[in-house]
This record gives sequence, structure tokens and C-alpha cells, in this order.
Amino acid sequence: MKKYTYMLSVLMSTLLLTPSAFAANSEVTWTDYKSYRDIDAGNENRKSFRERVFKDFEKHFAKLAATLPADQTLKIDVTDVDLAGDTNAAGINRVRIIKHLYSPRMNFSYQLIDANGNVVQADEVVVKDMNFMSGNSLKYRHKSFGYEKKMLDDWFDKTFKTLILKK
Repeated sequence: MKKYTYMLSVLMSTLLLTPSAFAANSEVTWTDYKSYRDIDAGNENRKSFRERVFKDFEKHFAKLAATLPADQTLKIDVTDVDLAGDTNAAGINRVRIIKHLYSPRMNFSYQLIDANGNVVQADEVVVKDMNFMSGNSLKYRHKSFGYEKKMLDDWFDKTFKTLILKK
């Protein structure tokens, strides 16, 4: 009986602690990435940097989509990326320098699709944050691509404000 009670409590706590299992999911496509405005790796290997960038943003879109109602899919088709800052020569090394002049920007189209395959909402957007260094949000201070993630959060909250599930 103890074993049954233990298993039941583990199952219930798992279900209660993982609400994302019942939330929307996301699919991200990276169209013509070789022509993106700025996804320069600096000194890092271009391919591994690009893969790291894509993986990081895919996780972020999935996190955002998890706040939408269940049985929906957020499809994103990214057509351009311009990361915050710019890669400049700094002695021997090429590093990304962050200045107000080099704001983050991302172009993409999206579709929010319901369980029946119907498009709930769709649009082509250009998201940019000209004041990315002036904000007071420290949410992504120690995360890679924090300026871009904050920019995407702002777009997502504004675009889907009536659909976002309360946390």
C-alpha cells in the first residue's frame, strides 16, 4: 500500500509541476540563413555558432509557446536575424561589441494553428528594439542573446496578450 501511495504522489506531483506538457508547442524554420544580416560568430566557428544561436532561439520560442493554450502550434519562419552589437576587430580577436548603434532585429512570419489545423492568427513581422540598452529589465542579464530574448518577449506579450495562459 505504501508503494502505491508513493507512486501516486510521484505521478501527481509530476503532472502538477509540468504544465508545459499540456501547452502549445512551437516549430521554427530558418529560411535562407546564409543571407541573414548579422549572425557573425567573431572568432567562433561559424557553423557551431549558427547552430548554437538557432538552438537557443528555438528553445526560447518553445518557452513562449508553452504559455499558449494546449493543442495549438506556433509556427515561426525566420527570414532575417541581426544580433545586438557588431563583430569588430579588437587586436587579434574578433569580438561582438554591444553599442546603442547596433540594435537587435529579427524578421519572421508566424502562424498560430489550432488542433483542427485552422489558422488562429498569422502575420509577417519585423521585430526590433532600438532602445535595447535603455531598458531596466534584468531578466536575461546572464543569458546569451538576452537583448534578443527580451525583444521577442515584448513582441510575444503584445501579440498574444489575450491568449497567454496565466502562470
